[in-house]
Amino acid sequence: MKESAVKEMLVVGKVTGCYGLKGWVKIHSYTEPLENFQGFGAWQVMRRGVFEPIEFDTLKRHGRGLVAHIAGVDDRTLAESYKGLEVSVPVSALPVLPQGEYYWRDLQGLRVRCQDGDDTVLVGLVDHLIETGANDVLVVKACEGSIDMRERLIPYLPGNTVIRVDLDEAVIEVDWFLDDD
Repeated sequence: MKESAVKEMLVVGKVTGCYGLKGWVKIHSYTEPLENFQGFGAWQVMRRGVFEPIEFDTLKRHGRGLVAHIAGVDDRTLAESYKGLEVSVPVSALPVLPQGEYYWRDLQGLRVRCQDGDDTVLVGLVDHLIETGANDVLVVKACEGSIDMRERLIPYLPGNTVIRVDLDEAVIEVDWFLDDD
């Protein structure tokens, strides 16, 4: 599989197990809110390095996750062959967000800069984000040219800690105290 084809897909959930005896599976959705998983419809799973389409003809919320029936799968044994597979969708299936809102995938890899006195300094690169319940957190790792070699956890609070996000420049400007973290 070409790496570029993999990059065009976004993992939106994972089949975590079977549910019942008639081809139903449990799905852990990575979408927020989790019901957004249902809106994609162009789902695919990767097996042996190849994407293959999967159709869920019924999806329902169940507890803190989802349960789904896989079209054409009517027994538990066949449903078990999907356990552990990640469910992806083409990036083109993602809805366009309003101005000032971003998908986590858009923020990963951006340079994080902040003011240190009169100078603007490079803190590092966004490695990933963490959902804490109160707010999302940028995990910023040191990189070549960063002010030091520390990893930092910076709250993702637009208009407060996060001053500006510029995808074209690949930069996030933050109001963060380097000595206080």
